[in-house]
Amino acid sequence: MSDSPVAVERYRRLAALPLSGTTARRGASVWGVVAPIREIFRYREMLDLLVRRDLKARYKDSVLGFFWSMARPLMQLAIYFIVVGQFLQAAKGIPDFAVYIFSGLTAMGLFSEILLGATGSILGNAGLVKKVFVPRELFPLASIGSALFNFGVQLVILLLATLVVGKFPLHTQLWYAPLSLAVIVVYGAAFGILFSAWNVYLRDVQYLVELGTMILFWASPVVYSWQMVASLIKSPVVLEVYTNNPLTLAVIGFQHAFWVAGDGYAQPTELWLRLTIALGVGVVILFASHRVFLRLQGNFAQEL
Repeated sequence: MSDSPVAVERYRRLAALPLSGTTARRGASVWGVVAPIREIFRYREMLDLLVRRDLKARYKDSVLGFFWSMARPLMQLAIYFIVVGQFLQAAKGIPDFAVYIFSGLTAMGLFSEILLGATGSILGNAGLVKKVFVPRELFPLASIGSALFNFGVQLVILLLATLVVGKFPLHTQLWYAPLSLAVIVVYGAAFGILFSAWNVYLRDVQYLVELGTMILFWASPVVYSWQMVASLIKSPVVLEVYTNNPLTLAVIGFQHAFWVAGDGYAQPTELWLRLTIALGVGVVILFASHRVFLRLQGNFAQEL
């Protein structure tokens, strides 16, 4: 049976439409940066739905629901405070050890959750990736959004802890908090977006990331102080390399923002400048990671 005139006209119009590629445009032009951002902005409602879905799915069918987002950090605080602080005597010489350690745990928890969640986001949404067209960046971004929600819960607990010890962080060093938060989010997003694309082609990436976050936790001054490291490392070059790790700087920034009892303690010189430089480098890495992601996303559906 021959096609109707209406169908023939429709085919003709479709054939006249220009083809557009799904991979990144070659060259880091201004449009190559702006166009993906505009595309993500167009799907902002979809991003909001993905974030809500991730949060609801996490506590689906549980009796206590979102209470578990508070229970986990509280249990972490109790374990590290008792085991590391009291049994291993790490609390000696560190006043208000609970506030100190929870500041670092809050920072590290956010970074780990962003990185791990974003890395597995494309695989975790394989059904949508294969069936629905949306900017693929929405999936790692949704993981970042849910991680920020949990971070907000932990931040409330941290502020309540400062009230309990009678040292609410109303001091000038509180300004380290937003800068440190920006460093954590930018680096978490940069590597999360990159690893989410690699993980589609090589499934071992997510396990390597889990090991990496474990190493980064113990390589950052969370359960021990930066002052301890500075006293043990004799080489100025090695100390600078350790200190200028962006995650180390962000953890120290959080500690100095919320740990009022540590105002008189030594800290890395020019911490504000170091954090600003780390943030600038992170933005460059984020841009490069996004370009790699755009080049790899064209074969996601086939690989999944």
